[in-house]
Amino acid sequence: MKKNSLKRISAVVLTLAMTVSLAACSTSGNSNKPDTKKLKVGVIQTIENGAFDAMKDGFVQQLRDQGYSEDKMEIVVKNAQGDASTMNTIAQEMSDGSYDLVATVATPATQAFVNMKSETPQVFISVSDPVKAGIVTTMEKPDHNATGTSNPIPVAKIVDLSKTMTPGIKTFGIIYNTSEVNSVSTVNKAKEYMLAQGYAVKEAVVTNSSEVKQAIEGLLTDVDAVFVPNDSVIQNAMPTVAEAAKVAKKPVYGSSAVMVNSGALATVAISDAAIGAASADMAIEILNGKTPAEIPAIAVEATETVINQTTAEAIGVQIPADISSTATLVK
Repeated sequence: MKKNSLKRISAVVLTLAMTVSLAACSTSGNSNKPDTKKLKVGVIQTIENGAFDAMKDGFVQQLRDQGYSEDKMEIVVKNAQGDASTMNTIAQEMSDGSYDLVATVATPATQAFVNMKSETPQVFISVSDPVKAGIVTTMEKPDHNATGTSNPIPVAKIVDLSKTMTPGIKTFGIIYNTSEVNSVSTVNKAKEYMLAQGYAVKEAVVTNSSEVKQAIEGLLTDVDAVFVPNDSVIQNAMPTVAEAAKVAKKPVYGSSAVMVNSGALATVAISDAAIGAASADMAIEILNGKTPAEIPAIAVEATETVINQTTAEAIGVQIPADISSTATLVK
């Protein structure tokens, strides 16, 4: 009787030992499998306009194209609609550690998130001058847990294009919003180049879109052409600027293809979708284990000439054949 009891106890102990052993093997075998946790990426957009929408869409599409499907990555897009208080609230919400990465479109959104000093890595999209904006100390070795793409506006190329398309300009007008660091930086570069080329320069400053109509109409009475920097306030009001310029029969040179689509005469631009995709490639490097500090911020060069044919006809500008043959023409 004792023998049978001992046999039964031994059998139970042996079974338990085998179960524990198999469980250990199973755990060991899975130890090198990748974490299947669904990633969460936030996108903060300053305001809704064609350029920023294209940047955001280019970023999201590149992530999806590179295998980050909806079942693997949740992408949360929030738009501040141009309101600084809303933007700060969004930045604070996304800096709480619940996101694996946050992407920011344009300078104001990027500054808002950097100011949170979050441990969540950040990739910025299309910041004209990240160093002057205080986002990174150097492009080569980004700090503040952020890296991304810069879109320096090619003011020299745009002004040189104006010489060929609309010769005879003596005075350039510039309309912009002084509260945007990127806009002020571009305006300073434009003024420096224009003055060096012998142009006179006049400025009109606004603080919100409701002031644009009066400002542009006043500016057009004193200038031969208008340059619009990468300014979200003016870009949002581009139809108003373009319509006033058509009435005055004067050219407007913008700083993005979206401005030309909205009625500006021409620009030399960067593809907004392409700069979003380039930022997504940097985000993927971070999601794969790199830190933002290990990925240099990059400046994406503007190479595409974009001309609005309808505007050219409305203000009596003949597009030179050597330019139209290589430019993107829109209506």
